[in-house]
Amino acid sequence: METFYASPQEIAPPALTITGDEFSHLTHVMRMRVGEAIRVVDGTGNAYDALISELKPRAAMCTIRAHHRFLHEPPRAITLGAGLLKNPSRFDFLVEKAVELGVSRIDPLRTERTIAQQAKVERWQKLCLAAMKQSGRCVLPHVEELKPFDAFLSQAEAGALRLIAHEHATEPIAAAIGGDWERAVVCVGPEGGFSDEEVARAERAGFHAVSLGPRRLRSETAAIVAVSFALQSDAR
Repeated sequence: METFYASPQEIAPPALTITGDEFSHLTHVMRMRVGEAIRVVDGTGNAYDALISELKPRAAMCTIRAHHRFLHEPPRAITLGAGLLKNPSRFDFLVEKAVELGVSRIDPLRTERTIAQQAKVERWQKLCLAAMKQSGRCVLPHVEELKPFDAFLSQAEAGALRLIAHEHATEPIAAAIGGDWERAVVCVGPEGGFSDEEVARAERAGFHAVSLGPRRLRSETAAIVAVSFALQSDAR
C-alpha cells in the first residue's frame, strides 16, 4: 500500500484531503485512481487506511477506513547528534537512513573537526518526510538548526541515556545500552571523529564514550550502527 502525507489540518475523519506535492505524486507519478487504497500519515503519530473517493484538479478526496496510532514507530525515542560532513550527499544519506531506522530528532553539529559549510536544514527536513513515508513510519522527525557541540551537550535531554561514539573508547555500545530506558541521545563525529577534549567535555556532561567496534567507520556508517544498537530492543 502506497503511503502519502497529509497535514493534520487536512484530516477531518471520516475524510481527508491530499494536496500540493503529495497530490502531484499521487496523480502524476503513481497514477492512482478513484477507488484505490492508500495509507496516509500526518507526521504526528497518526496513520490512516483510506480509499480515494474523488480526484479534483488540485486535491484528492479520500474516505478513511481505519486509524492507527504510532504505526511502525519504535518504543524508544532517539535524538541523533551528528557532526556536519564535508560531502553534503553523505550527510543526506545519514539523515535518510537515520529516519528509516527510527530516530526522533537529528541535530547537525559544528565540532572542532567540522569543515565550515552551509547547513541545508530545509532539504534535510524534506528528506525526513520522504524517509518517513518510505519506511512506513507516521511520526515526522525534526532536523534542528546547526548548533555548536557544546550547546548540544548542554541541551541534552535530562534523564536520557547519553552516548558518544569514540574510536578510543573501550566500552562496547552493546554494554552501554543495557537497562530500562525510553529516551537516548546518541552522537557521532564528522570526518576524523571527535577530539579527545570534546569527548572529555561530553563525559563531564553525562555522556558515556562507547566503541562501535574495532574497525574505523565513516561518519554516516557510524550513525547507522549507533542508532541500530540503540533500537535493538525494538519489538514492534
